[in-house]
Amino acid sequence: MEKKKFYITTPIYYPSDKLHIGHTYCTVATDAMARYKRLAGYDVMFLTGTDEHGQKIEDKAKEAGVTPQQFVDRIVDGPQGVRDLWKLMNISNDRFIRTTDDYHVSAIQKIFRKMHDNGDIYKGTYKGKYCKPCESFWTESQLVDGKCPDCGREVQDAEEEAYFFRLSKYADRVRDLLENTDFLQPRSRVNEMVKNFIDPGLEDLCVSRTSFTWGIPVDFDPGHVVYVWVDALFNYTTALGFLNDKYDDYDHYWPADYHFVGKEIVRFHSIIWPAMLMSMGMPLPKHVFGHGWLLLDGGKMSKSKGNVVDPYILAEKFGVDALRFFLMRTFPFGSDGNFSNELLIQTINTDLANDLGNLVSRTTAMAGKYFGGTLPEGCKTWTAPEDCDQSLIAMASGLRDAYEAQMESCAPHNALAEVFKVIQRANKYIDETAPWSLARDMEANGARLAHVLYNLLEATRICGILLSPFMPESMDKLFAQIGAPADARTWESAALWGALPETVTVTKGENLFPRIDMDKAIEELEAAAESARKAALPDIEVEPQLTEKVDFDTFCKSDFRAVKVKACEAVKKSAKLLKFTLDDGTGVDRQILSGIHAWYEPEDLIGKTLIAIVNLPPRKMMGLESNGMLISAVHTEKGEEALHLIMVDDAIPAGAKLC
Repeated sequence: MEKKKFYITTPIYYPSDKLHIGHTYCTVATDAMARYKRLAGYDVMFLTGTDEHGQKIEDKAKEAGVTPQQFVDRIVDGPQGVRDLWKLMNISNDRFIRTTDDYHVSAIQKIFRKMHDNGDIYKGTYKGKYCKPCESFWTESQLVDGKCPDCGREVQDAEEEAYFFRLSKYADRVRDLLENTDFLQPRSRVNEMVKNFIDPGLEDLCVSRTSFTWGIPVDFDPGHVVYVWVDALFNYTTALGFLNDKYDDYDHYWPADYHFVGKEIVRFHSIIWPAMLMSMGMPLPKHVFGHGWLLLDGGKMSKSKGNVVDPYILAEKFGVDALRFFLMRTFPFGSDGNFSNELLIQTINTDLANDLGNLVSRTTAMAGKYFGGTLPEGCKTWTAPEDCDQSLIAMASGLRDAYEAQMESCAPHNALAEVFKVIQRANKYIDETAPWSLARDMEANGARLAHVLYNLLEATRICGILLSPFMPESMDKLFAQIGAPADARTWESAALWGALPETVTVTKGENLFPRIDMDKAIEELEAAAESARKAALPDIEVEPQLTEKVDFDTFCKSDFRAVKVKACEAVKKSAKLLKFTLDDGTGVDRQILSGIHAWYEPEDLIGKTLIAIVNLPPRKMMGLESNGMLISAVHTEKGEEALHLIMVDDAIPAGAKLC
């Protein structure tokens, strides 16, 4: 019998030079769904990749002094790039597309030409607002406080010759798709799209650019490049071989079952994407699911806002599986979630260390202590089952169906909640049956004790199967500890009570999820984040030069003189100020105060020849008069301000004028 097919995608990511936990969120969710479907026996295709064209990439490459191709190659395939992150997070994608791949480029050119030839793309002039970070065109009425409604950043005026897609032509069909089918999920997203974009009237979409060159060329009109969102959206089909010879899976997998996307790009996937597919006469994907954002301090994570959370640091500290679990367990997939390190640690401690970890360690320890690690024959059944036995067995036996219903509804957080109901019930079962009490009289209670431990192992096995899409490596360790053979780790066996052999042998292994010291972990995370922040800074940063011009006569009014340090001491009650007694060549000592104690000790400066501007009006600091200012150079080094007094050759006499 042929397997059912399931095609799922994440959006292809713009190759940012700093990936954060928000990028990871969507891809981990997609991976968990793909692993679940494989577990359930489906023929799965899971696609991800990188969206590598557009003006912002061209600009960033120019800033970095490299070509756009070199820039994206480094970000995608370099250390801690996109592929490295997906490998770290144990992402099981079947295919990875880059929009700079030759086969994709040629296919997009054919697609653009076909929509042009059927009359849905025409030439005109674009004049309006453009958000470069989002690669989005906006009308004046769509802006929020004059800024991009998606990211809240400044937009720029744009006017250029361009091709347009007749999006307005498909407005009624797209409205019907949104309002009368389950194409877009969750349902709240439908209301947003219809109210904000369909009801005001869909305008034709600018689909080519002439103001930059980093994009797929329009092959029949040199100087135009294809709008990045046309390029990006069709990746879901070109990666299967549509209009190219690279792959031959299009007829097998298309249409996609699910596109998982962040809510900020739902407009592109639920309005523009289906309209272009309609223009091409292609089947529409079955579902687009727009998930929420991970928020930090009340706002969306963003490198430009400086509030990213580094998945490398979190994975190294807590483990990849614990991080994957936290993302899927804690936040309802369709809604925004407030991320914090405290919440991460609390979730690991409560669910993984206390509930699951304790269940596994206590059960295997008792099996080892009371039966030498191998349960006796006859332990599966008990002649007089108690209410607690029946309750646990009923919950565990029905778990797969409850879990499946939640996963099919794209509610991984609810699926995990169902699993943890059984885990918590199993822990309660330990307290109810009190195996340690039964063990006091093995002759009378040994068979009952063996049955109790079998029930605990069997409930753990079923939970482990259903947790494996979320924590694959940890569940392999769990299965090894509870002695579950390969045929007791399958989807089919998750619905069967009693799949573990009676004479199962357990192995007391390492603690799967050690409890974390919250205060210590937070302190270490903050130190690691600060270290990573400084490491990412340029070695030296200098203040930009002033653009305002100063006329020569004004400059000549400043009197710069060489001065010799006769005495120097710290100013009492000030952490910053040093008091200098200076020989300025006039025969009268000059006193200047300078806030440089963070960089210099007073005794190190005595006898040095410095530069001072001496014709500033005097001013009071800490009750002391300062007559002039010492000249220094300031820059930023690894995020820390550095200051250097300008020191000159001691052969220069006090009072010598700089000119």
